[in-house]
Amino acid sequence: MAYFHRKQDVFDRAGKIIADVFIALLILTFSIAFFGTLGGLVAFFVLEGALLTVDFVVPNEHDSSGAVVR
Repeated sequence: MAYFHRKQDVFDRAGKIIADVFIALLILTFSIAFFGTLGGLVAFFVLEGALLTVDFVVPNEHDSSGAVVR
């Protein structure tokens, strides 16, 4: 699945990247605060992996597939 679709302009793309980086840093900060350094890093990688998997697996309205989504 593409991270960006063709109808997005530069501001939407930049905003999406900035929001993703901000949320990743926020998740990293909270996971280190709650689980310590080593546990926080492990928790961060597990959670980010799960979030990226959901982003990859769940279809959106811009995917080109044979299914019709209404």
